[in-house]
Amino acid sequence: MTVLSHVLGAVLCVALAVKVGQLAKAPSDKLLQAVTLCIVCAAASFPLGTGGGQRWTDALVGDGTAKLLQNVLLLCALHFLSRFFLHSAADRDTGVRRARRDVLPLGVTVVVITAAMVMTPHGERNHVYATANMRLAGVFVFYLAAGTYLIYALAMSLRWAARHARASTGPLATGLWLVVVALAAMVMAGCTRSVLNVARWLGGDVPAPVVTGGKLLLDIAIPLFVLGLIYAPLTVRWATARLWFHRLRTYHRLTPLWTALHRAFPEDSLDRAPTGAWSDTLRLTGVHRRYYRRVIECRDGLVRVSPYIAQIASAEGHSAGLGLDVAARHLPAALHAYAAGDPAPSQAVPVALPGGDDLEDDVRQLTALSDALRTARPRT
Repeated sequence: MTVLSHVLGAVLCVALAVKVGQLAKAPSDKLLQAVTLCIVCAAASFPLGTGGGQRWTDALVGDGTAKLLQNVLLLCALHFLSRFFLHSAADRDTGVRRARRDVLPLGVTVVVITAAMVMTPHGERNHVYATANMRLAGVFVFYLAAGTYLIYALAMSLRWAARHARASTGPLATGLWLVVVALAAMVMAGCTRSVLNVARWLGGDVPAPVVTGGKLLLDIAIPLFVLGLIYAPLTVRWATARLWFHRLRTYHRLTPLWTALHRAFPEDSLDRAPTGAWSDTLRLTGVHRRYYRRVIECRDGLVRVSPYIAQIASAEGHSAGLGLDVAARHLPAALHAYAAGDPAPSQAVPVALPGGDDLEDDVRQLTALSDALRTARPRT
């Protein structure tokens, strides 16, 4: 087995464990049922395609058994894949009714390829596709029937995925259209392979560019299909990560302001357990909670110290308003006056207030004040 095969097997096992766990919590979810069964079939077919799995299965049951079971499981995986897109796009009743109807072509295909494998001589059953003798009826029927169902299942997936994409918006729609393009390429590759099967059965030569083109379509379609499936979740995760880093950065930018206010008003702390800077940085969970807590504590502290800032600023002729630079320059002296017990007006005054009611506007004002406090020259 190649390294890529090991990686694929590991990915299938992890995905299977995750989906089985999710299905156990929501056993009636049709979408989850379909995707879980698709992964189950794909994972079960994987060892049958390896040398050891094929030899063990054939020795236990008979020549060609591993190849037959692998193809049956892969066809079942395609069936459940089309069922996944069906349930995504159709209403519940239509989805259930159509899913039951689609079992018939799958069952017919399984019966046909099983009969074709029985018809094939033992020495010809385990040849790979490229070296299989298409002049033999059993071999030709096996590949033609399996290929026909593959085209059908992919075409049904394409139909329902396109319908879902037209009704979707944003990253989900983008991901679904990538899936649609990939499925269309897979259908074309499947049709090309079926034509090649007929040409080989008739004894004709297969042009090399046709073979190369079909393989190239599949090589492009498979990673594009995977990208389409993960595009929307990745977009959400990226937006979540950006928000996380933004709030972590803002949390630390507020440190100068928060530290000064916390020393003066420790009783306003929403969390009395002290944490160090390194532990705050390394803790991946709770960033949003600590971010909101710091914003609230900074605003509460500013409300309490604002009369002192206004009194000091007024004494220096800044009666028209308290800008960020003025507030940052007088904040240390205001905190010192509060700590010394100096009298001050009892009414709070606006300091670094946002232009609207949006929390992010408030945070921007507090962050700007904290940055100004970091660089301000204190009043002497």
